[in-house]
Parts: sequence; C-alpha cells; structure tokens
Amino acid sequence: MTLRLLMLADTHVPARARALPPDVWAAVDDADVVLHAGDWVDVGLLDALSSRARRLVGCFGNNDGAALRSRLPLVAHVDLDGLRVGVVHETGAASGRERRCDEAYPDLDLLVFGHSHIPWDTVTPRGLRLLNPGSPTDRRRQPAATYVTATVQDGRLDDVTLHALPVRR
Repeated sequence: MTLRLLMLADTHVPARARALPPDVWAAVDDADVVLHAGDWVDVGLLDALSSRARRLVGCFGNNDGAALRSRLPLVAHVDLDGLRVGVVHETGAASGRERRCDEAYPDLDLLVFGHSHIPWDTVTPRGLRLLNPGSPTDRRRQPAATYVTATVQDGRLDDVTLHALPVRR
C-alpha cells in the first residue's frame, strides 16, 4: 500500500495569511498523512486540519502559544509503513545541520522541520533525510510559497516534490 504524504510548516494562520491557499487544502484532501512542522499560530488551524485530514502528525513551533503547546509535542514521532519519521520545528543553523540531526535523531529515517521558511532537502552521512517544506503562506525571501508531497511504501520515501504556489499580490 502506498501512503501519500503532505508536508507543511510555518503556516502562521491568521498572523501572516487569513487561511491556507486552496491548493494546500486540495493537497490535504489527497493526502493519507499530513505532517506539520509547527508555527500554526492559531489553534483554529489545528482544529480545521484535524477534522479534514485523514491523519495529522504535528509539533508546535516557536510562535505557538499555550493552547497549541498543550495539544502538540515538541517532537512528533510516527512510523509510516516502516519509515521512521520525526517532525520538529527547529533544527538550528544550516551550517552543521546534518551532523546535529544525526546525533539528535539516531532512530529516524526522515526528519521534517520548519522555522526558516526555506525549503531544504538533504541526506545526512548516516542516511537521515532532512526535509523542510518551506511555508505555504509566508515565502519571505523565497521566490514562492511552498509545500512538499511524497509517497511512502515499504519503508521507502519516494516521489518527493516541492510545490511552488502562485505568488499572491
């Protein structure tokens, strides 16, 4: 069985955007699992995603208040068809990230993270895949707002795709 994943981070709803873009909601509807790496900002988005997603795995971020922190972990862990996944908001500076993550997450195959709003896709020396989907609502210095989709089958991550959203004026 193939699992379809949607990876999000730094949605900042409603602080930076009133709502998630329609393309993201369509991706939620298509996904078997939604992974959200923090900075939701408002518990309303957590409730909306929880009610619409087939399965939601998320953590809190540095901009998430007490209501979100009471419902979400600092680091979420999930096994997806044999793929050991962690979801965390911050991993620190880009320099040395692979080494730090290898040390901090020795039992993971995939770590989804956020915070920078900058898409990132690397593999550590140990083989840990590091993915930051960017932000679907706050592109900052990036050319477009982004999110990531992928598939998982038999413990293998495939079809990793960075999606760029149209720039809203």
